[in-house]
Amino acid sequence: MKALFFPAALAFSCAAAVAQQAVPAAEKPEILDDPSTRIILDVTRVNMLFTVTDKKGRFVTDLTRDDFQVFENKKPQTISEFTAETDLPLRLGILIDTSNSIRERFKFEQEAAVSFIQSVVHPGHDKAMVVSFDTSAELVADLVDDTEKLETAVRSLRPGGGTALFDAIYFACRDKLSKDQPRHKFRRAIVIVTDGDDNQSQVSRDQALEMAQKADVVIYAISTNVVRGETDGDKILKYLTTETGGQAFFPFKVEDLEQSFENIANELRHQYNVFYRPEPLRADGLYHTVDLKVKGRKELVVRCRKGYYAPKL
Repeated sequence: MKALFFPAALAFSCAAAVAQQAVPAAEKPEILDDPSTRIILDVTRVNMLFTVTDKKGRFVTDLTRDDFQVFENKKPQTISEFTAETDLPLRLGILIDTSNSIRERFKFEQEAAVSFIQSVVHPGHDKAMVVSFDTSAELVADLVDDTEKLETAVRSLRPGGGTALFDAIYFACRDKLSKDQPRHKFRRAIVIVTDGDDNQSQVSRDQALEMAQKADVVIYAISTNVVRGETDGDKILKYLTTETGGQAFFPFKVEDLEQSFENIANELRHQYNVFYRPEPLRADGLYHTVDLKVKGRKELVVRCRKGYYAPKL
């Protein structure tokens, strides 16, 4: 008899899109209630991948299991396993806004993304894909470890059209990043380069977020907004990244995009992972909030996802 496995092994049985094929818009609104999104259950534990920094943003890498506390739905949990994860294989989605709104900054985006691929993707170990989105989301390069193929895909992009940001997140998580098993053996992340303004998606912001949470994907975002002051797009990027344990970056000028990519690359290699068995254990299909803290160290910042969707039996 199989035991329950929570977010570390959520699995989806949707068909993958082929390279250079637009994502069918008609599928997406119904998928949250589709049987294909149901969870395959393996073990009775939840895993939380997270980053700890000081107030100046410097990584703190010398902590142990005894330094942490985990609360689920405000109830303390017992950590059953703890690791410092510096080299988990990456499964990475690079989502690039190719809408008209970013046309003037597009060349900088491409070159920064290429540098990021060169520094982060290690052939034989990591895999990444490139998804562009304007009026619709399009898979330009599938999950591969071939950096030359990924770089060619990024350089082939051309701006034009609207912005289907939420569709791109939804597709990347559902059809691609949720696939490799066991879930806890891979670090799944999306890096989005966009101004955050969505005007074309078939799914909502919260549907996209839910799919990322079910696929155990951390979202990072690099804003291309050049307007001084916070925009609605900025708020969306902060929301998506905060809820999944990632971070949003807001470069002051386009030349700083590469530094933002470098910051993300560093974070992906400086993380911890904890596992715990939920008490009480509930297979109710609902969202369960999780709070992870460092004991007695209020000066440290813990960045992790805010919760997970339990399986439903």
